[in-house]
Amino acid sequence: MKNSFKLGALFFFMLFAIQVKGQVLISLLFGDKLNSEKIEFGLIGGMNRSYINDISTANGLNSFNLGFYFHILAKNNGYLSTGVFVKSNVGAKGMPTYTLGNVELDDLYKDGELTKKINYFYVPIMYQQRFQNRWYLEGGFQLGLRNKSYDIFKEDVLGGDLEYTIDVKDTYKRLDAGLVGGVGYKFKKEIKSIAAGVNYYYGLVNVSDVSGTTIKNSSIYFYVKIPIGAGKNKENEAIN
Repeated sequence: MKNSFKLGALFFFMLFAIQVKGQVLISLLFGDKLNSEKIEFGLIGGMNRSYINDISTANGLNSFNLGFYFHILAKNNGYLSTGVFVKSNVGAKGMPTYTLGNVELDDLYKDGELTKKINYFYVPIMYQQRFQNRWYLEGGFQLGLRNKSYDIFKEDVLGGDLEYTIDVKDTYKRLDAGLVGGVGYKFKKEIKSIAAGVNYYYGLVNVSDVSGTTIKNSSIYFYVKIPIGAGKNKENEAIN
């Protein structure tokens, strides 16, 4: 039963991830059709600083993120906040390198640093409570499907950066999950308006598929949300 659930969740995420890039383009073209009285739809993007909690030598890694969101009215000023980060990297940098099984490469990068970069499709599912339709708090959980993963070896040679990248996606599990929450601010008191905020994700799952190694992701997201088609919808309602 447990294995069936995992396979079902993995299958769902794979189907979702295949379609998600095309849906960002569709959202720009048909955003006004996705917005309604009880649903706000738009794009979300910004930057995030991620960490690997279980590696003491790891430093934060800066990345950009992009996706789309839905706010679905639950009651009063409470909303279900969800969506998908189409582009979202986590990982860390500044770690010591490891042996590559090649004498020349090992000698070249032995004093360099290692960056781990893991790309996920993340789906946050949160409850959002708004105050005077300006400030809001939100919290819940976040699920992730790994797409790509790389270990990047860097060494400073004669004033220039030497870089070697290897694909290590098979050393990570497909699924990630954890808790997420934060605070945001809407620039206008209208129900649908541009907003900015910060969220923190704390991974609960060991995503490493290597025996004896523990890797749990965490990330601070700084974002801007832009509703798509909301203004057009408002004009249509006024005409009708």
